[in-house]
Amino acid sequence: MNGCVPPLTIHLVAEHPRRRPAFRVPYNWWWREGPVEPSKAVVFDLDGVLSDASHRQYLIHGARRSWNLFFDLCGGDAVIGEGASLLEEVDEGQRVVLCTARPARVAPQTLDWLERNNLRWDLLIMRDHGDYSIAREYKQWSVEEMRAYGFELTMAVEDDRRNLAMFEEEGIPSVYVHSGYFD
Repeated sequence: MNGCVPPLTIHLVAEHPRRRPAFRVPYNWWWREGPVEPSKAVVFDLDGVLSDASHRQYLIHGARRSWNLFFDLCGGDAVIGEGASLLEEVDEGQRVVLCTARPARVAPQTLDWLERNNLRWDLLIMRDHGDYSIAREYKQWSVEEMRAYGFELTMAVEDDRRNLAMFEEEGIPSVYVHSGYFD
């Protein structure tokens, strides 16, 4: 079931509904096959980890940056083989969360790209409409939301050292993938 799943109120219960408050699923979350039970999860970035955005980098460097076009062209990216291989090594008992700073408006291209490339994922989190915060802040808020949902984040795979530092500050073991985008 690809596409925007409307916000739901999900009661995260251990033995009794009053143990945890209800959680409202954010609009910028897309489930591959519908909401999953909270469990252990590994977080992967997209651009520079699974998706090769090197052919788009020229759009965001120099005096005239075009972030809109940069993101609009994301559907034409190649898969980064090493990232895809690492993704396949994630234990089947863990969920895969793709947390990208791409804006939600390119969800159709992103979901199509994921389907065409047959990559494993359970939840896609994209930057919400109107969110212009720096990627580190956005991803930190996303970590808080994932934890509020009930995910136990066991590892993050990231190509931006600033995001990597944030994951480590949050107590999440992290793997750095050198994409060359931030040199």
